[in-house]
Amino acid sequence: MAEKFPEDIEHAVTSSDFDSSDPVLDAREKALVWKQDLRIVPLCAAIYLLCYLDRSNIGNAKILNENTGNDLLTETGMTSYQYTIALMVFLIAYALFEVPSNYFLKKLRPSRWIAFLMLSWGAITMGLGGAHTYAQVTGIRFLLGVMEAGLFPGFVYYLTFWYRNSERSMRVALILASATLAGAFGGAIAYGVGHMNGAHGLSAWRWLFIIEGAPSCASSVLVWFFLPDYPETAPWLSVEEKELAAYRLQAEGSHGSASAMTWADAKAVLVDWRLYAHYAVYFGISTPFSSLSLFTPAITAGLGYSNLRAQLMTVPPYAVAYVVTVMVAWSADHFNSRGLHSALFAFIGAMGFLASAVLPPEAYLHRYGCLIVAAAGAFACIPPLLGWLSSNLRSTAGAGLAIALNISFGAPGQIVGVWIYKSDEENKGYPTGHWTNAALLLFVAAGCILLRLYYGWRNKRGNSDGSGKKFAY
Repeated sequence: MAEKFPEDIEHAVTSSDFDSSDPVLDAREKALVWKQDLRIVPLCAAIYLLCYLDRSNIGNAKILNENTGNDLLTETGMTSYQYTIALMVFLIAYALFEVPSNYFLKKLRPSRWIAFLMLSWGAITMGLGGAHTYAQVTGIRFLLGVMEAGLFPGFVYYLTFWYRNSERSMRVALILASATLAGAFGGAIAYGVGHMNGAHGLSAWRWLFIIEGAPSCASSVLVWFFLPDYPETAPWLSVEEKELAAYRLQAEGSHGSASAMTWADAKAVLVDWRLYAHYAVYFGISTPFSSLSLFTPAITAGLGYSNLRAQLMTVPPYAVAYVVTVMVAWSADHFNSRGLHSALFAFIGAMGFLASAVLPPEAYLHRYGCLIVAAAGAFACIPPLLGWLSSNLRSTAGAGLAIALNISFGAPGQIVGVWIYKSDEENKGYPTGHWTNAALLLFVAAGCILLRLYYGWRNKRGNSDGSGKKFAY
């Protein structure tokens, strides 16, 4: 059921109601944004942490207790090739269902739709614990991709209802950075669950799926009741705060009261070629993001760490990536310079992968340090990229499509990521994976710089996007 909005908030607020030079207004804005942050950001970050945990735990399950023959591949009779197919099927579903999911997020209200997705993917993850064959694992992973597809593009779209352009990168970063926390927690949880091997007749990898899927199911109830939909309908905002929220987002945000997307809105997005430059750059970053998410346990196992210790050694790269991602996003928002921040850290990540590729396979400690640098750079450049795209979108209806398309274009890049770390290259240090990620991150850095130069050229010509607003850098 579509949300209803108070007409006095929808229509009554005009720029003449507020004096932007008033210091009292500035204080009121800061108080409002802080109030929104407390309600929205921690909850969204926790949701995405659970989502990412349930998506990437198959990488932990692949090597969990493999020394005793109780790992995922051995007990399901899967080959390494079939395992890769199961990973790819998830991403195909992920790509196909992102755009429809963003449509339903607006149509059915964010709280209702996201709660439904959480309950679904949590139950599906638990179902993986009961899989016995390659076909079952593949089918369940496809369903998991269907249900998880809408969450991240949905969050990027959702934030446009609450925050200005200059405020979004930091919030996206705090949400996205929870993926790095999920990677850290996932390794620590897998280390602990590995000691449950054989408990109640179940292998540890089965317990891993059951234990990590259950919190998503339970949390969906909280999301249904506590995730706020739009400022216009938030009961914890006063009438004055709702008016201020509407004023703040008149020119720079989406609106809960806006009508659903029309064909004209969709066409405007589909024929705007500059957006495809953003999509291409996002494709480039998606391969490192995907491969690190799924193969960090295998990479660390190839660095001289074995059995449960390999799980534990996945924690430091993700922990460092979390800190760096948050700091870079804050800086990108503070200096209002997203393109250059993404370019710089894509380059740093590329150097980490490049060094990993050229170092001798037995240089375990040095290659482990390079893995930390590569992960920090690859993850840190994503939030400014997403904030940059949403900053250059003006249409409420079109924003949902453009954001979903951006992340959908990343799906082929993620599919590439599942193939580049070949199991027969473990003793060689996975050179194919490292070279591929280094090349794509250099492509991302170059693309960001070129796009930044293009926007600067357009702004100097006084040629904006048609809304009268200059392009954001």
